Amino acid sequence: MYDTKYHRASSLDEAAKIFASADDGAFLSGGQTLLPTMKQRLAAPSDLVDLTHIDGLSGVSVDGDTVKIGGLTTHYEVNQDNALSKACPALARMAGWIGDPQVRHRGTIGGSLANNDPAADYPAAMLALNATIHTNKREIAADDFFTGMFETALEEGEIVTAVSFKSVDKCGYEKFRNPASRYAMAGVFAAKAKDGSVRIGVTGAGDDGVFRWTEAEEALASNWSADALDSCDVDSSGLMSDIHASAAYRANLVKVMTKRAVSSAD
Repeated sequence: MYDTKYHRASSLDEAAKIFASADDGAFLSGGQTLLPTMKQRLAAPSDLVDLTHIDGLSGVSVDGDTVKIGGLTTHYEVNQDNALSKACPALARMAGWIGDPQVRHRGTIGGSLANNDPAADYPAAMLALNATIHTNKREIAADDFFTGMFETALEEGEIVTAVSFKSVDKCGYEKFRNPASRYAMAGVFAAKAKDGSVRIGVTGAGDDGVFRWTEAEEALASNWSADALDSCDVDSSGLMSDIHASAAYRANLVKVMTKRAVSSAD
């Protein structure tokens, strides 16, 4: 690992100022991607700005039908929160499937979203839940936040502080795991809003990262049933093909996982 300067920020303003003055700074949240990348010498930030000691950036709140989750909330905390388990049970369950216990106790929802790994779970959930991403500068709709593989709408020095969304009528998440990494080779979050509209977020399969399957959304809006997807097919031309699975195989996985997500939704 290269030499780097470590800074423990006590406020968002302090974190932003340190980052702005650094030659090549990086924010440290859970560090589950950044630190391994640094150890492999694939990243060498001049300064690490630790956000984990800033008050008010973690925890889950449910106020009526509005759910808000702090950016520093760990996967374990998301999984264990009783109020969230009632308001959006699929999201709480999903967090319990991320990585292993060590990762779940250190990794954060804000860090995951800012990294936008093409096989991460949270991006699919945020798209399906029509969430808003809050930063230290503004609010960004999930549809506008994810802009490509490992790419987001975040500007230089912008920090994810929270996410928020309205509770839904039904939601489910299912993923086909890579047996070694446990990352999704195809993961689908299905959500039916209280007004009857449906959103489907897909991770692990897209050649350009997370995306919505709009054909399935239209079919499920008129018939919330796995059978409604029988006539729907995923276009494999925009899907990932690698040593783990071909694009055609992933296209089939997306359909199967969507059916399972709808069937398991509560």
